[in-house]
Amino acid sequence: QVQLVESGGGLVQAGGSLRLSCAASLRTFTSYAMGWFRQAPGKEREFVAAVSWSGSSLRYADSVKGRFSISRDNAKNTVTLQMNSLKPEDTAVYYCAADFWPDTFLTAQAMGAERYDYWGQGTQVTVSS
Repeated sequence: QVQLVESGGGLVQAGGSLRLSCAASLRTFTSYAMGWFRQAPGKEREFVAAVSWSGSSLRYADSVKGRFSISRDNAKNTVTLQMNSLKPEDTAVYYCAADFWPDTFLTAQAMGAERYDYWGQGTQVTVSS
């Protein structure tokens, strides 16, 4: 059974940093692109960042470019989202997701939640002003 388990959420002041991790029980982790999405109260789930299986192709939402960084460790089946210069508007539940995409290049489709096959339960990130 596939499991994606997020960790690292919490409460932080504006301007601070958090590091989210996602551990995936995917048997063929390197066949999957990995993404992070978030959902704030009363809002739809939105794309944050994605990384190809090789780590060579990255996608970011405009709202997080220059502040967030996604990476993966294929030896450990993990993906990480480093979040710096956090803002109150970054407050949301953050979800890790896996998309079967054994291509080294991520297209814009990687930003669509409908592409993703597996999802984690989410981890809360709260940024206070």
